Amino acid sequence: MASKTRVGILFGGRSAEHEVSVRSARSVVAVLDPGQYEVVPIGISKSGTWHLGDSVTRLTRNDSASLEVVAAAHAPSQAPATLLAPLDVVFPVLHGPFGEDGTMQGLLELANVPYVGAGVTASAVAMDKVMFKKVMRSHGFPITPEVVVMRHQWESTPDIVLDEIEAALAYPVFVKPANMGSSVGISKCSTRPELARGLREASRYDRKLVVEQGIPHVREIEVSVLGNDTPQAAVPGEVRASRGFYDYASKYLDEGDQASQLLIPAPLTEAQTTQVRQFAVDVYTAIDCAGMARVDFLLNDATGDFFISEVNTIPGFTSISLYPRMWEASGLSYADLITRLLTLAIERHRERQTGTNTSWHD
Repeated sequence: MASKTRVGILFGGRSAEHEVSVRSARSVVAVLDPGQYEVVPIGISKSGTWHLGDSVTRLTRNDSASLEVVAAAHAPSQAPATLLAPLDVVFPVLHGPFGEDGTMQGLLELANVPYVGAGVTASAVAMDKVMFKKVMRSHGFPITPEVVVMRHQWESTPDIVLDEIEAALAYPVFVKPANMGSSVGISKCSTRPELARGLREASRYDRKLVVEQGIPHVREIEVSVLGNDTPQAAVPGEVRASRGFYDYASKYLDEGDQASQLLIPAPLTEAQTTQVRQFAVDVYTAIDCAGMARVDFLLNDATGDFFISEVNTIPGFTSISLYPRMWEASGLSYADLITRLLTLAIERHRERQTGTNTSWHD
């Protein structure tokens, strides 16, 4: 009888997206076939301690618990290397800094463990909105104009910063932390006082802030991409936000009549659908992604022009999240998608080992 594949599910984490990660982990654990996989949930508390055991396993099946409660109850805290060593593959269901930004990927590389998703470089570039824009611009891909502001500049010379932004961009603008996901810390600003508030809010989360030009007649189009060397794109989806733009509340808090609309497939022409799917694969390839990513676009509905917004290398992964829903609409179920991602992780790890010489000789 073949042995089960030991799958580590890394979730929680130190970022502001901790709760989103817990929800994603619950969805992944729920569909993994216990006859094929031995699931090892590994929870990372907001303080950064790593925990496993029965209490962590129960957490992935209990919406009322929290990882902080588990940590407070003195669940075993162990060193990362100890936890990772016996695993066959790791699914890091971690969103935002300290999980999606290349830091966790670097640790997994050092531990020599296969893992789902992009590698160190692609993860880091996708997370940092400033670096991502530079890479996109170097490829000639269309992006929105931006002004980069360092937190110390904003705190020391706020009026100068506001003047420079207003000289370079026209309202409305969007203020974002450079390194954050799930729309945390993002503000839409249409006046100088709103811009000041937006910069204060974004500076709570990062030392580097990005102010982007708003797009008129905008529609938010997203595309799920899957694969390693030969990635494929799912049918695109469209987000019609409940609050003017797709902020954290629109994504995770609004319900009923207040909830955002998620249209899958997106109501695009056949030519636009073909264009944006290929565009998503091109962006994915440009930063050397692997496994999965969701590529987000802004569409000027009046001109038909697409602009690259961002790439999420570990998108939300509940069963109702956009990434798996777009694949489901393309004929790949949630459970089969997870199996495919685990297979891609192992395949990529084996490929990286080919020709690797881990010893030195004089």
